[in-house]
Parts: sequence; structure tokens; C-alpha cells
Amino acid sequence: MRALVWHGTTDIRCDTVPDPEIEDAGDAIVKVTTCAICGSDLHLYDHFMPGMHKGFIVGHEFMGEVVDTGKGVSKLKKGDRVVVPFTIACGRCDQCRRGNFSLCEVSNRNKDLQAKLFGHHTGGFFGYTELTGGYAGGQAEYVRVPFADTTHVKVPDGIPDEKVLFLGDIFPTGWQAVVQCDIEPTDTVAIWGCGPVGQMAIRSAILLGARQVIAIDRVPERLDMARAGGATTINFAMESVIERLNELTGGKGPEKCIDCVGLEAHVTGHLDSMVDRAKQALMLETDRPHVLREMIYVCRPGGTLSIPGVYGGLLDKIPFGASMNKGLTWRMGQTHVNRWTGDLLRRIEDGEIDPSFVITHTEPLEKGPEMYRTFRDKEDGCVKVVLKP
Repeated sequence: MRALVWHGTTDIRCDTVPDPEIEDAGDAIVKVTTCAICGSDLHLYDHFMPGMHKGFIVGHEFMGEVVDTGKGVSKLKKGDRVVVPFTIACGRCDQCRRGNFSLCEVSNRNKDLQAKLFGHHTGGFFGYTELTGGYAGGQAEYVRVPFADTTHVKVPDGIPDEKVLFLGDIFPTGWQAVVQCDIEPTDTVAIWGCGPVGQMAIRSAILLGARQVIAIDRVPERLDMARAGGATTINFAMESVIERLNELTGGKGPEKCIDCVGLEAHVTGHLDSMVDRAKQALMLETDRPHVLREMIYVCRPGGTLSIPGVYGGLLDKIPFGASMNKGLTWRMGQTHVNRWTGDLLRRIEDGEIDPSFVITHTEPLEKGPEMYRTFRDKEDGCVKVVLKP
């Protein structure tokens, strides 16, 4: 089969690789009909995440048709149409029973390796380094889905792939980021980053009743899309984020702040960002946390910071004293996809939201390496790339 394969920093290739096979009774094989490049894939592309190796099949946002199942699979059959969450969940462990599917105690087959780094392990993820199980990803023609009875979202026929594909990651990720904020009708929600997750968070905040949603970015196409979704926008390259947020909140600051950027914050003209880049180059720091610092500074006392943006390692110069003294609540984590998908699928079917609005580019899988560069460099108005194997 053909698949997108990591060969090194900024080196993704479309290679011919062996087809996946049933390895366990609980496996299914899915023929991928549609997949996407996610913002967190860029952390692998730029090699900011540990645990990558040459030959690794990438991609964790995909859907398709079941073509084979192991003897232990009871909830899927050949021909079923499924979205596959990026989080692999056994459905039976203590964390899964609590709905914490990204923290599954069973699915990470390299749990000891990850525990050495984090103290404890998380669940297994598709296409996202050896630390999360080393599972082959879904930017491919076929993919093996372990724990298939619980690692799927069955979708009805008649709905285009593009409307339901993002149930596997960015839609529930943006939704969870907002739910973590415990939105009140009087709240101002400020969202840093208007990439795909940020766009979903904007619409989620509006669906969940926020009084005002403010979106912060510098890419014109992303800012236009944010305004179309109902947000007031701030272009951080043209104006002061701090000054504008104070203007828009009567000097009090937003009650809820959401970091949809993560470890690769891109900002110029700020001393902290320049220091972060220098420390990255010297391997003294792994992540660039400019957005976290800014959120702590601007958030209203007693407010909440929600962090769906991915971080991988060590952060420097976090003003923790300000956070503690302002009484800020931090809520973060990888998305518990299956906790949200039933409600979100219903909202799609009822016409409350069509997540396909975020797609700007649709290309064949073979163009994946080129589209990684286009997406990373925000060229050609690119906000979200969908690939067709």
C-alpha cells in the first residue's frame, strides 16, 4: 500500500509499505477513504517530539470502511463506515470507565518507555511516536485498528466524509477545550491560534453560550474564517494583544483563555520568544510557551486556562507566581475523543454545525509531502488539508 512515512526532520515521503494485517483478535483493518494533516503532525514534521524513527507511518485523523475484523470483534463488520479516534481505548480499564479515553491504561504498548519521561503513561495514539505506542498512522491506504470495538465512531451512510472526518480529532479537541472552561453566559473567551483546532473552539464556544469570543492570530485567511464563525479578531502582528483584550473586556481581562497553539508558538518582536528559540537551538528547552505566558498575564483573576495545544517537554520562564496569586485554574490534556462524539455527531446530523467549513485543500495522498510544507508554512491560504488515498 501507499503511506506517508517519516524519514527525518521535514522529510515526509509517500512510500510503498507492507499492508497491515490482523495481529490480535480485537483488531480491525480499515480501508482509509479520507484523512487529514493535523497541526500536531507538524510537531513530528519539525521533529520537536521525541520517539520518532525512520520508516514511521504518520497521521492520526482518518476514516474509512472496515474490510476485515479479528475473531474477537463484535461491534463492527465488513462494510461499516467508521471514523477512527486518534486515541486508542480499551474501554475496560479504570481510566476508560471514567471517560478518560486518552489516558487508557492498556493501549500504550510502550507504556514503560513513556512512564520514564512522564512519571506515568498515557494511552496509545495512532501515528504519534514510540512514546504513545508506536502504532502506524492513518495517512495511508489501510490501517490496523487495535481495540476496534471501542476505538471507532460508526457513522451513517449519506453523510459526506468531510462532515464527519474531524470527529476523530479536531472537532472534539476544540469542544473539550471549551467544555473545560465551564462557560457562563457572561463569559469572554479568548482563543490563541486560529488553526483548525482554534476554529473548532471558536464555534464550540459560541454553541455553548459564551457572550464574547475573541480569536488571536496573524494569518489573514485564519482571521477571516474566525470572523465568519462569530469571533472578534486580534492580529497580533498588527496590534497589542494585551491592549486590545483590555479594551474588549473593560480592563478586566477574559474569564476564559484557550491555548490552541502549543509548543511551536510563532511570534516576533518579543524577547521571550527570541530567548525560547535560542534555547531550543542549544537544546536547553524543548517548547516555546509564549502563549501560556501571555494567557497568565491577561486572564482575569479567578479565570480558567484551557490548554488543548500540544506540549512535549520542558518549558522555561512560566510566571507561575502570577498564576497562583491570581487564582487561575489550569485544565489541559489530550482529547477524550469518545466522550464527546455521540453528542457531536448528533449536532452534525441536526445541522447545528458542518465541520467541513475548515477545509481549504483536498489532494491525493501522493501530494502529502508537498502539502505538509504548504500547511506548515501557511502558504496558498492553507488552513486545513484533507488527503484522499
